[in-house]
Amino acid sequence: MNELRIAVVGAGLMGADHVTRITTRIVGASVVAIVEPDAGRAAAAIASAPGSVHFASIEEAIAAGIVDAVLIATPGQFHEPVLLPVLAAGLPVLCEKPLTPSSAAALRVLEAEQKAGKKLLQVGFMRRFDREYMQLRSLIASGDAGELLALRCAHRNPSVPASYTNDMLINDSVVHEIDVVRYLTDSPITAIEVKHQKRNSLSPAGLKEPILVLLETESGILADVEMNVSIQFGYQVRTEAVFERGLAEIGRTSGMTTWTDGVIGTAEHMSFTTRFADAYDTQIQRWVNATLVGEIDGPSAWDGYLVAVACEAGVTALNGGGRVKIEYAPRPAFYS
Repeated sequence: MNELRIAVVGAGLMGADHVTRITTRIVGASVVAIVEPDAGRAAAAIASAPGSVHFASIEEAIAAGIVDAVLIATPGQFHEPVLLPVLAAGLPVLCEKPLTPSSAAALRVLEAEQKAGKKLLQVGFMRRFDREYMQLRSLIASGDAGELLALRCAHRNPSVPASYTNDMLINDSVVHEIDVVRYLTDSPITAIEVKHQKRNSLSPAGLKEPILVLLETESGILADVEMNVSIQFGYQVRTEAVFERGLAEIGRTSGMTTWTDGVIGTAEHMSFTTRFADAYDTQIQRWVNATLVGEIDGPSAWDGYLVAVACEAGVTALNGGGRVKIEYAPRPAFYS
């Protein structure tokens, strides 16, 4: 196989971004199918991927016999109904986070992949492909600054739509920190706690934020996460690592700084699509390269399950559950 023929499921903001990315920047792959119920979104995606075909369902796309792999970019609650037929067909798949919105659904997906007899599923936790996160992970693993003692994280959005709910603070936003803290520390999260900070009056009605999330790892690291989705000034993701012999910080704005009229100014990202553009490019290119040789190169379905369990605990903590301990099912030998 010289070129991977991809079906993109979901043509909203994330899906449309991936269609453009694959068509214009990824080597060895092309978008041949768009699975999207909204006619307007489907038409826009097809215009970005000349020659692609619109399908109403993933089953129709699979039956057409033109697809080698699938990229899922729908909201999380729609992942399982797409993943199960894709895995049953033996097709490699990159699924955007979260794998599923519940641990029970994630276990069903794990069972489907094991039934397929081969690791086919990669989860789209793109921060693992960000250059600065990779550098920080290497520093932690090296021990050059001594043992890692703590992590301090900030995840800030300029605003969110009125449809954004309290539970989404965990399931759609802190979900990234839940995965990346485990990635950085190479240790599972064993407990989670949520504190409500003073509410931002600019938050959408009914949304109680910002919040402070405390993540405890099995290795004894405590990571605190400021989750703030109405900060107005821009999109910012920062992490500070506290070591025995110093500090390391990633995520500072890399744009131009100006000094004019007695004011210092620095441009900031306004969206994840620009902040993590390089990470998304690297993730998709590595997924394509690995898929062409029958492998995956990134977070597995098991990683997705671990995050689903922690997110469930996080929602419980968010809604007044206090400090919630996290327990996982035994790891199948398939994912060793």
